[in-house]
Order: sequence, then C-alpha cells, then structure tokens
Amino acid sequence: MHEKILQLPEMVTVGELAEKLGLPVTKLIGELFKNGIAATVNQRIDFETAQIIIEELGLDVELTRKDAAEISEHRLHISENAKTRPPIVAVMGHVDHGKTTLLDRILGMSKADHEAGGITQHISAYQTERKGRKITFLDTPGHETFASLRQHGAVLTDVVIIVVAADDGVKPQTVESIKFARSANAKIVIAINKVDREGANTQLVKTQLASEHGLNPEEWGGDTVMLEVSAKTGQGVEELLDMVLLVADMEDLKADYDVPAEGLIIESKISHGRGALGRILVLNGTLRQGEYFVAGATYGRVRTMQDWAKNPIKQAGPSTPISVTGFKAVPQFGDKVTEVKNEREARALAAKYYDEIVQSTANANITGNDLLRMMNRKAEAVEAVFVVKADVLGSLTSIIDSLKLLENDEVAVKIVASGVGNITDGDIRQAESSGAIVYGFNVSMPNQVRRLSDASKVPVRIYDVIYELLDNAKTSIEDRLEPEVIETEVGELEVKGVFRITKEEIITGGLVKKGKVSAGLLARIMRKKENLGEVEVRSVQRDKQETKELIEGDTGGLNLATKRRITLEIGDRLEFFSRELKKRTL
Repeated sequence: MHEKILQLPEMVTVGELAEKLGLPVTKLIGELFKNGIAATVNQRIDFETAQIIIEELGLDVELTRKDAAEISEHRLHISENAKTRPPIVAVMGHVDHGKTTLLDRILGMSKADHEAGGITQHISAYQTERKGRKITFLDTPGHETFASLRQHGAVLTDVVIIVVAADDGVKPQTVESIKFARSANAKIVIAINKVDREGANTQLVKTQLASEHGLNPEEWGGDTVMLEVSAKTGQGVEELLDMVLLVADMEDLKADYDVPAEGLIIESKISHGRGALGRILVLNGTLRQGEYFVAGATYGRVRTMQDWAKNPIKQAGPSTPISVTGFKAVPQFGDKVTEVKNEREARALAAKYYDEIVQSTANANITGNDLLRMMNRKAEAVEAVFVVKADVLGSLTSIIDSLKLLENDEVAVKIVASGVGNITDGDIRQAESSGAIVYGFNVSMPNQVRRLSDASKVPVRIYDVIYELLDNAKTSIEDRLEPEVIETEVGELEVKGVFRITKEEIITGGLVKKGKVSAGLLARIMRKKENLGEVEVRSVQRDKQETKELIEGDTGGLNLATKRRITLEIGDRLEFFSRELKKRTL
C-alpha cells in the first residue's frame, strides 16, 4: 500500500490538519497534550510540527509544502484587468555590510546616523523614482535575531537585493537572506558593496556565491545579476536601479487598481496625539481616505494617510507604503489589511478573526522547535521569566521570538506580560509577583514607576539596540544553568606505607606510577575497582622534606585531608585529579 501524499501550507490549524488526515480532532489535540502542549482546535501549527505529530501517531502519510507562488496568487486575486505596478524590493544582507547606507544613497536621505548602534531596528518601506518609474524598497533589519521580520519582508518581495561587502565576503546572514529570497520565489540581485575599500575582492565573493550557493554570475554563464557598487561614493548605484527595473519588467508585475485595497501591516505603534498608527504596504487595489478596513483582530477608518516621506496623501495604490491612523487598536505585525464597505462589516470581520484565531490560540502558533523542546525538556527545568515592552509591535515580536529561541532542556523561557508602550506600574507588579526581569526596548520608565521598581527590587533593563538586550537576557538565562564540572586526571600513586589514619587526616607514602602529585590536588582512593572515597592533598614530602611535587618514578610521603575515616591499605591506588566548575553558556 502506497503512503498518502498530503500537501500543506506553512501554517495549518489543528482542526484543518485533523480533517485532512481523516482523524478525530481530539486525537491530534491529545497527541500534542501528551507532548506537553495544550492546543485548541483553531490553534495553528507549522509544517515541521505536523510532520512530528504524524510520525508520533505512526501514520503512513508523506507531507509536501504548498508552492509559495500558488499561495501568494490565491491571496491577492489579481484579475485580467490588472496593470503594471512598481516592484517591491527587499534589501538584505549581513550586519554592517552597508544595506542602510546603500538605501541612504538611493533615497538621498540620511538615515543610518539615526539608527541606534548603526543597525536598522525596524522594518521600513520607502519609494524612489528612476526614469519616471517608482520602486518600493523594504529595509529589513540585518541582525540574526530579526529572522521573523526578514521572513515577512521576503514574502512581500518581488526582487531581493542581497548586499555583500567586497572586503568581508559571504557571511551567515548572507546565506539566510538567500534562503529567504528563494522561499519567496523572489528574483535575486547581488550588490557587491564597498568595492572602493582596501582589501576588496569581488572575484572571491562571486566564487563563494557560485560554488557554495549556486548563484552563478551572468558573465560566467549563469543567470544571477551581480553588480559592483559603493554606497559611500555612489559607484554603480544607478546601474543597480536600472537592473532592478529590468528584472521587474521580465517578471511582468501586475496588480488591480480599481478594486478594494489589500495590504499587510509592516509596522505599528501608539503615536502620541494620533492614537494607534499602522504602516501598511498596499499590495493590491487602492486605499482612499475615509474608507473602512479590517486588520486582523482590529479595524478602523482611514483618518489620515501619509506616504513614506510623511507627506499627506488622499489615496495609495499597489506597492505603496503608507502610514495610516484611524485604527481602533494597535494592529499586529504581519496582519492582512482588507478594505470593506462599512463599519458594521469591519467590526464583524475583526470579531470573527479574534474568535477564530486570537482568543482560541492561547499559546500562539506552535512550531516544530516548540514541540521538540517540550518533548525533550526535563521535568526539573527552571524558568527564566520576563516582562517585555517595546515601542512597536515588530520589535516586540522579534524580541519575544528571539527570547524563546534561547530555551533549552534545563531552562524554560516564560513571557508573563508584553506590550507596546512605556513601562508601567502594572508591569512592575506583574514582574514582582512572578519573579521576572523587565526588559524595555526604545521605551522609557516614568519616575514613579522607577521608584516602585526600586522599592520592590524588580530588575528593569532598557535598551535601544535589540541584540544588546538579547545578550543580557542570554546572560541571565546562563546564570540559571548548573555549572559544568570538569575533572582533569593528573597522576597516580601506589600506596607502599600507611603511617596514620584519623577522621580528618591520612599520612601515607608510595611510588608515583604516572603523572605527578602536588599539594591542592584531589584524589580518589581505589582498591582494585572500588572507589573508597575522595581526599585532598595537603602537602607532599620527599626524603622527609616538604617539596612542591613528586613526578613519575618518585617515592614520597603525602598528608591527605579527609572528611571521614577511610581505611587505607598497602597496594591501594591514589588517582589524582583537579576539579573546576565552568559556567555554562547557551
């Protein structure tokens, strides 16, 4: 009998998976519960989790992933009347390889100086014009902890410019960017940056990309566009934009303009005096001022609309990044935005989404890593407890996801409270009752809240660079790990004489068979294969004179400290070793 082949998207609810497998949903929920995860029928699990559960149940089913292009096409419902739209270009690459500087050069604005630590902290979208045509850029964060943000960025993308420094070559985040671009079926353009620097080696970069990652330059007979640029001097930047437009033309990118708008939330926050603000990338249709929309579990009416440069506008078409106010609540990063006819429809759709997805998903999405951690976790695992506050939801999501990745079999990470905005009295009280550390990113703490944290001895740590926050959290978790005991064998002595034994001391002598013996070492007393106990070497003597050490072949005397009376006999062996405790790291 041939095994059944089942095609699944990247995420599927427990109920949908049970239906596709022809199993009672209670059986799947029970299997998850057996492995430590309390799931609900509407909880979403990822592809890897589905594979693990099917293996655990012993089902004769092979899973395959749905094609990403098929999912994207289904999502947008593009009609035959669609017109050409601007390309959406993600700029990715390793930290410090010059992504933001390259965007600065393209957009003619100074942005890098305002980024904390010189590293992009939020996903952002911009537009520029080249030869009368618009190009939309997504500037995705480059640090390794922003995998979830970059993945969202890649899914939205038609073309991915991967920036590689000519003097540094292919790095882990370069490889990650290639993987994301391929998973999104996006066209890849390589920008070899910093060619003006001493030590630049463009041929090495091309060789690395071709031999290790299958990206062959066009001049070598391949199909990958690779351009040499300098974000600092502007060399090659215009040619890069021309190539992006050429690649976009070959892809024949289209969208509908005269239909209700669809888009995605790429950033959100509470804006002082304006309320909830969402940064939307319009993917299809045209969103106009005054129109109603639903965004995940919230909804609203477009009160104000600004383009990427904060200029007020009345409408926005496909591939346009805009800032919108009028949300009833702060939307979630990655939420789909859909224009609707009226407030009643918007409210109803938001409520339905909340009931089906948010309220029923007590533990959020379950991933394969979550399930494997739960299956492998020791019963005595301790918890590292955190409260997390951030300025925007994109950062909050990344921090929480990154903290969860620090879990291991001995330490479980628990987020007892999180949210967008400054640290409040409630956050401190929550942390005090649960023994949590409060982490803030790009937020502040009012004086009265600081006084409360000092009085209750709640640790509060505020950062404006995310990887510094995560490094501190990693150290906090490492402090909870039991230290590693390292023993190093040093020498061995055969007992030739026993002169005195008390409850706290043994005076003995013998021949060093191998290694050496010195004061401060520990020793196991061995009789054949039996370990009689441990002692510590107080002093060493040779010819009745105290000496620093005895080496192999020497005969000498030992003063041994012991915590209990141990019977020592001629012929016993002393195995000498050192012991140290080494702090564990993740």
